[in-house]
Amino acid sequence: MKRYALILLLGSTPALCQFNTGELRLTVTDPSGHAVQAKVQLVSEASQYRYTFTTDSQGSLDARRLPYGIYQVQIQAPSFAEVSESIDIRSALPVDRSIHLQVAPVSQSVSVDASGTLIDPYRAGSVNEMGLQTIQNRVTSLPGRSIQDLVNSEPGWLYEGNAVLHPRGSEYQTQFVIDGIPLTDNRSPGFGPEIDADRLQSMTVYTAGIPAEYGLKMGGIVAVNTLRNEDPGFHGQLTLLGGSYATGGIDTQDQYTWKGNTLGISASGDMTGHYLNPVVPQNYTNNGTTGNFSLNYERQFTPQDHLTAIVRHELARYEIPNELVQQNGAYLPNSDNTVGCPNGPIGQEPGDCVFVPGGQLQTSDDFETMGSISYEHIFSPNAMGELRGMARDNSNDFYSNPNSWPVIATQHNDFKEIFFNGSVSIDRRNQEWKAGVESGAKFLNEDFSYVIPDCRDPSDEQCPINLGIIDAAATSFAFTGNRPDLEQSAYIQDAIRFRRWEIDAGLRWDHYQLLANQNAVSPRLAISRYFPSAGLKLHASYDRIFQTPSFENILLSSSPAAQALDTTVPILQLPLKPSHGSYYELGATKALFGKLRLDANMFRRDVNNYADDSQILSTGISFPISFDKAVLYGAEGKLEVQQWGKFSGFASYSYIVGNAWYPVTGGLFLGGDATDATSQLTGHFPDSQDQRNSVRDRIRYQVNSRLWIALGTDYNSGLPFEADLTPQQYATEYGQTVVNHLNFDRGRINPYFTQNASVSADLYKRENVSLRLQADGENLSNTLELIDFGGLFSGNAIGPGRQYNLRLVTTF
Repeated sequence: MKRYALILLLGSTPALCQFNTGELRLTVTDPSGHAVQAKVQLVSEASQYRYTFTTDSQGSLDARRLPYGIYQVQIQAPSFAEVSESIDIRSALPVDRSIHLQVAPVSQSVSVDASGTLIDPYRAGSVNEMGLQTIQNRVTSLPGRSIQDLVNSEPGWLYEGNAVLHPRGSEYQTQFVIDGIPLTDNRSPGFGPEIDADRLQSMTVYTAGIPAEYGLKMGGIVAVNTLRNEDPGFHGQLTLLGGSYATGGIDTQDQYTWKGNTLGISASGDMTGHYLNPVVPQNYTNNGTTGNFSLNYERQFTPQDHLTAIVRHELARYEIPNELVQQNGAYLPNSDNTVGCPNGPIGQEPGDCVFVPGGQLQTSDDFETMGSISYEHIFSPNAMGELRGMARDNSNDFYSNPNSWPVIATQHNDFKEIFFNGSVSIDRRNQEWKAGVESGAKFLNEDFSYVIPDCRDPSDEQCPINLGIIDAAATSFAFTGNRPDLEQSAYIQDAIRFRRWEIDAGLRWDHYQLLANQNAVSPRLAISRYFPSAGLKLHASYDRIFQTPSFENILLSSSPAAQALDTTVPILQLPLKPSHGSYYELGATKALFGKLRLDANMFRRDVNNYADDSQILSTGISFPISFDKAVLYGAEGKLEVQQWGKFSGFASYSYIVGNAWYPVTGGLFLGGDATDATSQLTGHFPDSQDQRNSVRDRIRYQVNSRLWIALGTDYNSGLPFEADLTPQQYATEYGQTVVNHLNFDRGRINPYFTQNASVSADLYKRENVSLRLQADGENLSNTLELIDFGGLFSGNAIGPGRQYNLRLVTTF
């Protein structure tokens, strides 16, 4: 990566976010035209945006990265009458506005009514926005998953295991857009380091009505902005974290703005004893540490030219949780025993049981260095262009100690990526055109090896093959490979506003070349109609999608060398191809009492070559597979209030049904899986994210200006699982407590219900300096949160038990 880092030395990671955001340039003067220093508050309930600026000595301010929508602007200055008016931000082109203040004859104030910003009448698709206040007042998360927890609070999203997000039933198809740079690799804690939510200024989440500028990973789009407003002078934030599971952390963000320049620096470090979701309640070997450093620089050369450059380095080191046998050792049944084995002294076990010693320790680490640079130029009041470039180096290592069982595995994978994007935006009255091209290349490198212990003697009873734990006959294996993943795209989209109608139409072309060489053209269309007298907006959308396979271990699973993994039966190896499909949505947004907003949607997704994943033997190291097709449908709703008196909060509901159809169409299948894949050619089965009912809510009460309390709940009806052992055998591996949470007749995990509570107090608040302490309690009833159950040595995920956290935030 050093070569790529040097290429983009001045800026490296995310660039200026122009994905459906705009800019307001405001000038405030007195009646004679002289500049006035004033406080300016921008509020948009629809996008959860609320921020107070101060104009400079020239009476100017530049509010950047504003989500599209209607904003209420309130201006206050001593001796002048207050002003309140609405401004519509609908284009990437800056909106220039001059406001002349009038001298107040007597003391007076203006009551600002932001109810007119509750619904964005010109947003055709269903988009969930999350503003700074919601992000700051969130329930404190364990390290590695704070952004994922925020997204998981939105309807239609759910966890499967280890904070892997699944939007509307899709598997590993979430795209993160960090400050305008799309990242299509898995960003969950077990695959890559995250950017902590303390860095976020805003977040936008798409699951339908997706603009044509997004592609390749289309299950859901999570676009986040980490760049702060360019307030003059020195500003910053320091966060200290501590809590259950020996969790602790520190995060600092500092920024200095002067004469058109902004320099920012951020750094953080966290540790916890609960990094991943363990497979048993005991939470064995689950320590983790994370770190992050970033540097950003922005330069306004002229009113028409803006440069943004950032460099970021992130890391995560963590242990892989053990189950009972791997931690403590146990008697295990051989392949002929279907009852299980009792505990007892070594040497006195039944003849169909053997004792396997424990002591496994598997560790993993992720490192990423990423850099980007962005340059924006305004050609005219109606046209602008932007260029972005990015380079990054991402690596993942996996280690096993000699006591690991049933496989001693090692992995050293990395990829280097370069990315370029150029776009042009043209604003013509009630239309905004945007067109762009993208080009990216990932240079994949894989290095994987394993040894199955106790199998050098084929007759050894403790050999996991003889126990029936794994099917593979290859007792050792090694693979190295490298190959480029090449992707190019072009898109054009048009947002048309006609009276109360909004039509967003787009067309995208993608080319993908790795294992397959394919082109695809994807039309996108979203339409909405606003009825102001009823405070109602109806919308519908169609998205044609082209999704590329996950590239984790894709070279190994597709290589002829994989034939050596299993000699007991012929392995099945099918070429992986991209997924093609159609997304449909019909929904409504309704304002209630001028304070509440209700969003309700129905959706359906039809996908061919439906992407899923499998594991290499029992290592927990995954690779992509695919099935013939999948149909996912459901409904969701969210009731939200930004501020009603002293109350704010939300309640959301999701109903998702998902089924995937045989036969398998891509990936690697070994042993019994290969036999099943070649014989099972028809029929369907529940998608692994087929969770019928999910309910999440959180209500916040502002006790006084310095104190608030909040309560929340989370209900999940349970994911499906497929049992391949008896309950008694599962009890040996995971304990009876876990088995008690499984419904073997329905093939479902039992429902679980958790609660959380928070209290926050401003310990000190004066002008621009504040000190806030927040205390959070989660899973207050200490419920066993069995998120996922995936079978022997794979897929189990148990959420944290009762936990408490403290977060101290200082801003200046």
